[in-house]
Amino acid sequence: MTVGLVSAARSGPVFERAPRWAAGVLLAMTVAAIVVPTLASDGSRDIGDVLATRLVPPFSRDGRGVWHLLGTDAFGRDLWVRLWTGARISLGVGVTGSALSGALGILLGAIAGWRGGVIDRAIVAFGDALLAIPRLVLLLVIASLWGPGLGVVISVLGLTGWMSVMRLVRADVQGARALAFVEAANALGVPSWRVLQRHVLPNALGSALVAITLGVGNAILLESGLSFLGLGIQPPASSWGNMIAGGREWLLVAPWIALMPGLALVLTVVACTALGDALGDRRTGSDIR
Repeated sequence: MTVGLVSAARSGPVFERAPRWAAGVLLAMTVAAIVVPTLASDGSRDIGDVLATRLVPPFSRDGRGVWHLLGTDAFGRDLWVRLWTGARISLGVGVTGSALSGALGILLGAIAGWRGGVIDRAIVAFGDALLAIPRLVLLLVIASLWGPGLGVVISVLGLTGWMSVMRLVRADVQGARALAFVEAANALGVPSWRVLQRHVLPNALGSALVAITLGVGNAILLESGLSFLGLGIQPPASSWGNMIAGGREWLLVAPWIALMPGLALVLTVVACTALGDALGDRRTGSDIR
């Protein structure tokens, strides 16, 4: 009866709609980040009369008669175009950083779970030592030592976020290693690496995919935090983090400068979290059935 209730809850309308709207939001943001900056300019190259174009409220026209959907910033740049220009970096850093940390976690988790022994204990101990240190502290220390920049942010996110994926993959590989088909393959003389690659590891990628999806939102949030503190993406390149940082001194006069990228950041993180949770619930539901 309990299994039936759980299965019914997971097949309900709320569960079915959650991955759809989350995926739709992320897809729309990706398309906008690609299309909008390509078709329009934020006006950063057209100096003109800055006094006529700066700090224009949303849904208003500037002194030259140009209409701005989200208004302009203190330098007269259109926030709608600048928002999606920053989305290219923020979304790209989030996806790339999470994918890099996921690939590293899958590799180390597979090695630890399959080999066992000293190698397993060494990898797990190293991962536990990094988990004991708050990730934000690691990010701040490494970014301050290496210096700010796009490559540094992606590398730091990848090198500090693999531990949870490693533990998930390690547990799945250890469970699959004890199954009968693995023992039969070993008895038939199939190379150990081939058994791991073709039969064991694919069964462990489901939980890793869920963790990587959840990690995208976290990576975007961390990148924005680094950029806000001046240790991430540096102007004139735009990301949501440094857009929020640039608008904080105008909060009382022009709050839309920081509000718009802040709302986009929150919506993206919520969508990534909802999609990851839905994938995790679906995987758990299939295991129960």
